[in-house]
Amino acid sequence: MPPNFKAAPEYATAKIAVWWDMKDCPIPVGYDVRRVRPSIEGAFKNLGYYGPVFITAYGDQTKTPDHVLRGLSSTGVAVAHASSERTCALMYSDMVEWRGHNPPPATIMFISDQVYDRVEDDGVSLDLARLQQETLYNIFLTYSVRTRISVQSVLRFSEEWGWDELLGSTAMFNKHEEEEEEEEIMISAAMFYCKSCNFDSQSLRKFRNHLSSRKHEVENPTKRELTFVTSDWGRNYPAKPEYATAKIVVWWDMVDCPIPEGFDATRVRPSLEEAFKNLGYSGPVSITAYGDLSQIPYHLLRSLSSTGVSLAHAIDKLRCKKMLSDFLKWRDLNPPPATLMIISNNLEYFSKFVALNQQISKYNMFLAYSYRPYKMLALVTSAEWLWESLLAGFLRQEDTFFRGALVKGVNLPECLIAKCAVESCIHERIRSSLRMYRLDRRLARMYRKYRLEQVEDFPKSKRLRKAFRTGFRPFHNHLRLTRSSTSY
Repeated sequence: MPPNFKAAPEYATAKIAVWWDMKDCPIPVGYDVRRVRPSIEGAFKNLGYYGPVFITAYGDQTKTPDHVLRGLSSTGVAVAHASSERTCALMYSDMVEWRGHNPPPATIMFISDQVYDRVEDDGVSLDLARLQQETLYNIFLTYSVRTRISVQSVLRFSEEWGWDELLGSTAMFNKHEEEEEEEEIMISAAMFYCKSCNFDSQSLRKFRNHLSSRKHEVENPTKRELTFVTSDWGRNYPAKPEYATAKIVVWWDMVDCPIPEGFDATRVRPSLEEAFKNLGYSGPVSITAYGDLSQIPYHLLRSLSSTGVSLAHAIDKLRCKKMLSDFLKWRDLNPPPATLMIISNNLEYFSKFVALNQQISKYNMFLAYSYRPYKMLALVTSAEWLWESLLAGFLRQEDTFFRGALVKGVNLPECLIAKCAVESCIHERIRSSLRMYRLDRRLARMYRKYRLEQVEDFPKSKRLRKAFRTGFRPFHNHLRLTRSSTSY
């Protein structure tokens, strides 16, 4: 992120909410605790943010001296008690709850090392990045050591500080204004909270008594593990009005998701369009297929081209880079609303870059792949398909149950979709074989009837006619024996 990212007009006077982990970023020895709030506000004002600031400090307050708690509360900093192992989970759950009650524009700030401690393990930054793609807030970060930030982060933020750097910030506003604001803060002291017991009080004495009481000891502790609110988000939502008739652009990796053997290449485009229409998307569809065109049979390329699918040659090592480059160029030239779709198995590669861009300007996203990712992606999508089931969708038109479920908006599991596709293909082959078998039997009966009509003095008995019709040859054996006996 660029340093000193100045405030956008919509955030200049918007709310600012701060969640502070006192264990990761403690108050330095000898530092005046009453300067914490003015330092944070000063850092914001230096960047053009003048909105009201709400700060909550989390930590094991049984170990925090009284003068520190009193100083924080006197400057309007709310104090929340939480054991060290639960601090991150409580901070994040409170942030999610705050977002639900405070729609954007607003600014969110984390003072903690936990945001980036688990970037590679589906941590806070991953879930927060997914939240940001749905509802965009302005984000600031502070941590104990500035170099702790991970370059692999999928979370986009406006500014970052080291904790010592932030405490040394001074605002560029006159001293008279500062004194007035501090006096106003002194009037209304902040609350003390015990998150384990749902206890709150404005009195430090009552707060201390509660922490040392037996009631506090026997209360059930809150969850220690982080709860990711986006992990159970569904897929295949019906189209929103702004995307129903918007453009649909598809980037297709033909190496990861090839045309199945025996599948008519001219049906690829209709299959995709059919899947889009089932969800309510009727906008114009543009498809570009990427791969080493020298290795793909000519009849497939000709069939794809005849249906309006653009072909882009790219060798294996550069294929994904070429797709991503074209994807980002298209975004720069075409503002939303639009629906963008990536068909590939290299979703970890695409997900990071696309998720970062989705936190700037939001597009509707689709994905298709030949196998489901093994962990949650950073990219939030409106619909996802397995490649085989996506192509098989056009062949399942006789499957009334499946098509009825799609029309009614029922989100069937992908395993069921794939099973329906396979069973539909098998049933269609069985039905075709039965039709051919029945046709062959009818032709055989007609031929035998014709031959019987050519035989003179054909026996009229029912037994002989049945034997000849069923393919057994007792009639011919009977004739052979009769002729041999009359020759003597």
